[in-house]
Amino acid sequence: MARGKHIPVRSCTACGQRLPKRELIRIVRTLEGNVEVDLTGKKPGRGAYLCPREECWKQGLRKSRLDHVLRSPLTEQDKQALLGYYQMYVEAQEAGQGVTPSPLSHPLTKSLEMYNES
Repeated sequence: MARGKHIPVRSCTACGQRLPKRELIRIVRTLEGNVEVDLTGKKPGRGAYLCPREECWKQGLRKSRLDHVLRSPLTEQDKQALLGYYQMYVEAQEAGQGVTPSPLSHPLTKSLEMYNES
């Protein structure tokens, strides 16, 4: 009997819902200590996953859940950059661009780089 392809599953840091890794958005604390959105899902560093739902992003940032999982406190600048990313993500979804957190099809990669540079 042939098995189907293995699909990695991860839990949302805020709500605990288990979803395929590709459906979640990965936040990573890099080895340099920077906090960024990982569109590839492969950046080295401590990672946390959030659902693409507004409640999860608010809960993850407000209740310090990301701080705990990333084992590092988020600065106000980190929180603003993450919220900025989420707002762009929502706008792209509403515009019907069918955005997924995949690096190959993600139109927000350039905009995210602006947030990480500022």
